[in-house]
Amino acid sequence: MAVLDLPKRINVLITFANSVVEGMTGNASFPTPSPALATVAAAIADLQTAETAALVRTKGAAATRNAKKAVLITLLQSLRMYVQSIADQNGENGPGIIQSAAMSVKKTGTRPPRVFAALAGANSGTVKIVAPSAGHRSSYDWQSSPDGHTWTDLGSTLQAKTTLTGQTPGTVLQFRYRPVLKTGATDWSAPVTFTVK
Repeated sequence: MAVLDLPKRINVLITFANSVVEGMTGNASFPTPSPALATVAAAIADLQTAETAALVRTKGAAATRNAKKAVLITLLQSLRMYVQSIADQNGENGPGIIQSAAMSVKKTGTRPPRVFAALAGANSGTVKIVAPSAGHRSSYDWQSSPDGHTWTDLGSTLQAKTTLTGQTPGTVLQFRYRPVLKTGATDWSAPVTFTVK
């Protein structure tokens, strides 16, 4: 994901914006930048002029400088979206494309989806059972079995997890669950087998 690390100080922001324009100028990855690089370059020049006036404390120059800064930041954010759209079309080469525009790459954290599983609890004889969420306003029925034929209800929960305590270590158990939606209970899941720790 393309990220703009926008500096707070005006002179550093100007340097950063110039590096983005330089990185994208003549870059084959960006055939038709939007907004046009000439527009961004003009906004950089405007901000530079306004900053010079503000540094010598010309009356009203700080407000003008701040307005020019806001214009440049808006243009840079539009460029970031353009760069991101090009990177999205290029899969594995996306990060390199983003960096070639002098922008940073932020890795998007993706959690693996939760799967139905039985896990060892914190204490001996404890089993944690987790399942994928069936969405808001769902409850979950849980059952255990020593042989896969005779099932014992473990109760219902409002979360897609439950804990079973007081089990004998070494015992092999099977577990299954079913989401209960507002339309009613669904089918039981395929069982998972777990040896109590």
